[in-house]
Amino acid sequence: MTLFRHANRQRSEATKRAYARFELLRTGVDFLAAMLFLTGSILFFWPALETIAIWLFVAGSICFAIKPTLKLWREIHLARQGQVQTLADRERSAD
Repeated sequence: MTLFRHANRQRSEATKRAYARFELLRTGVDFLAAMLFLTGSILFFWPALETIAIWLFVAGSICFAIKPTLKLWREIHLARQGQVQTLADRERSAD
């Protein structure tokens, strides 16, 4: 299984769609993390809201941890699609 290869993303229409979906999801998580950190930073101006601010930082940190997880999941998914295609091609040529 070969991961992080550009060719995996361009193999077929299905891999192009999968890559696009994962990129949209990663961008959404990135945006959410930024908004959580920004909101948490603003809330630190008021001492009464520090606990909420801390929890927003924790949630933002979780989002930042999700991003590389999604990237690895995407690459494994794309690589497996290639293996299925290779097996299908072998089966067709054997007939």
